Amino acid sequence: MPDLKLSKLPDRNSVKITIIVRPDLHAALQAYAALYRESYGEDETVAELIPYMLQTFLESDRSFAKAMRGRDGSTSNPPRPRRRTNPSEAYDKT
Repeated sequence: MPDLKLSKLPDRNSVKITIIVRPDLHAALQAYAALYRESYGEDETVAELIPYMLQTFLESDRSFAKAMRGRDGSTSNPPRPRRRTNPSEAYDKT
């Protein structure tokens, strides 16, 4: 099993986000979602993975963490996005 930087996603509620990406980035995100499915047996859309990918990126950026601690004196991390539980709350999955 591949050792992905992103761990298996926790249960979460829906979060709607709309972004525009280049075709090569879209292809890479689709490939990552496929590898995630192979690794964890869970079919997560790119739209469901992106908030966690961004959170993982921000948490691993030491310069960002240092800058944020310097702004408000806080060392706590922002809350992680929550899993959607109702399929009728679906959003754009491209």
